[in-house]
Amino acid sequence: MLSQIVRPMVRTQIRLLANSHATRSTLVNTIAQWLGFLGVRAQVTQIDAVSNQISVSLTVGKPEACDTHDWQQILQNLNQSKTEEEVVPSPQVQITPQQQSKLQRLLAYVIQVGSSEKPNWDKLYPQLQTLGFEESTLLGIRSALKVPQSLDQLMEGLDSDVAAIALPKAVSIALLDRQVNPSEDKALATLLEAMKQPASA
Repeated sequence: MLSQIVRPMVRTQIRLLANSHATRSTLVNTIAQWLGFLGVRAQVTQIDAVSNQISVSLTVGKPEACDTHDWQQILQNLNQSKTEEEVVPSPQVQITPQQQSKLQRLLAYVIQVGSSEKPNWDKLYPQLQTLGFEESTLLGIRSALKVPQSLDQLMEGLDSDVAAIALPKAVSIALLDRQVNPSEDKALATLLEAMKQPASA
C-alpha cells in the first residue's frame, strides 16, 4: 500500500519541481522529506547540477531505529573532527494563512484517525518535532486536535499545491507507529487524488 501512495507522490513532486520557480530550495526540502519516510533526519548542505545528474551533500542525524550507543560508536569509528559549518535550513513553501490552517487541520485529522484513543499531546509533541515541523505549525495542529476534523470538509476547495505539501507530511505522521490503518490509507489516497487536480487560478 505504501509504495502505491509514495511512488505516485514522488512522481507528482518531480513534476512540481519541473514547474517550480524555486527549484533548488524546493528540491532541498523534498529530499529531506523522502529520507524522512525512512526515519532518517537529514539536511541538504549542498546541491548542484553536474552533467546529467544532481550532486547532493547531506548531514544525517541519528535514524529513529538506531540505538544511541550504536550511533555514538559509528561517529567515533568515522573518526571525523567536528567542524562548525553552516547548514542550509529546510525552506518553507509560502502558503496563505488560510491554506496553512487547512494544512494543520488535515494533519490533525491524520493524527485523530491514526489511533482509537485520544491523542496524548505530551507524547505526540516530541514525535512531531522529529519530523521537522515549525513551532507555529505544531501549535496549529494542537489547536485543531481539540475538535473532530472531517475529511470531506477539509477536501472541499483544497488546492492541489496544498495537497502536495500535506501528503508527505501526512505520510510521515501515519508512519510514526510503523503502520497505516484503513482511515489513514483513505486520507493519504484522497490527498494523492487532490494533488492530481489542476491548481486553482
